[in-house]
Amino acid sequence: MTFSARQLVTLTLLGAVLSGCGAPSVDGPAVRPGAAGGSPSGPSAAPSAAPSAKASAPTMAPGPGGLTPVFERAPDGGGSAAGKTVALTFDADMTADQGPRAARGERFDNPGLIAALRRLRVDATVFMTGRWAEEYPDQARSIGTDPRFEIANHSYSHHAFKAPCYGLPTLRPHQMAADVSRAFTAFREAGARNVVPYFRFPGGCHDEAALRALAPAKVTAVQWDVVSGDAFATDPDSVATQVLAGVRPGSVVVMHCTLSAAPVTEQAILKIVPELRRRGYRFVKVSELMTG
Repeated sequence: MTFSARQLVTLTLLGAVLSGCGAPSVDGPAVRPGAAGGSPSGPSAAPSAAPSAKASAPTMAPGPGGLTPVFERAPDGGGSAAGKTVALTFDADMTADQGPRAARGERFDNPGLIAALRRLRVDATVFMTGRWAEEYPDQARSIGTDPRFEIANHSYSHHAFKAPCYGLPTLRPHQMAADVSRAFTAFREAGARNVVPYFRFPGGCHDEAALRALAPAKVTAVQWDVVSGDAFATDPDSVATQVLAGVRPGSVVVMHCTLSAAPVTEQAILKIVPELRRRGYRFVKVSELMTG
């Protein structure tokens, strides 16, 4: 297949953005308290964006000065009592301005992947943008009412919380908590119930200023320690090999639930899941991994 110069530029930019979801960029001190805290606190002068439906989901205590805490993997390897555990996470990416592309037939969803996870009996966490939930409300509701899955927040707009960030437009600090709150509203309006107070930065990009600006949202930021490399990959074997080489007990794996940008994720999962089970791993949602 050949591409025009304009198409090549577009693909390059999209590849950078989706690849950024698997290459965290942090400027400033990360906040990783060692113990999980309680449920999100109640109403205060700064309204919380976190959902109430899954208030029992474990969260981490705020960091110094009230900074939003950051979780990357289970520090104890996922807990010895439950054996080896791993959390597969899937970013359902769609930016605020991609509606026209979806209207022309571009697929930002991946129902085959979700069906494969159900068929394989794999628990998973889907980090969904609010714009994705608006575009695919039936799928958001189906995922968010299936006890095998939980929906976490990947922002409403998929705009960056720190610049530069792979060419993404950047939110101003005063817009950040509101953007997260808008995504939770989109999940609720779609009918999703299994929503947890976790947030993943678009592109993984954040700094201390973003952690401070996000504090009113009362969420725990969730990053990862294993990059799948599924963004714009064409070989499912290479994605599977990369994941299998990186997983350790307690790992968080970042993958994508966006067919146009990650077309081989479903095929990779069909290779990853049986092999990790053969190695003795159990698949859990982030909420269980965070519980330890």
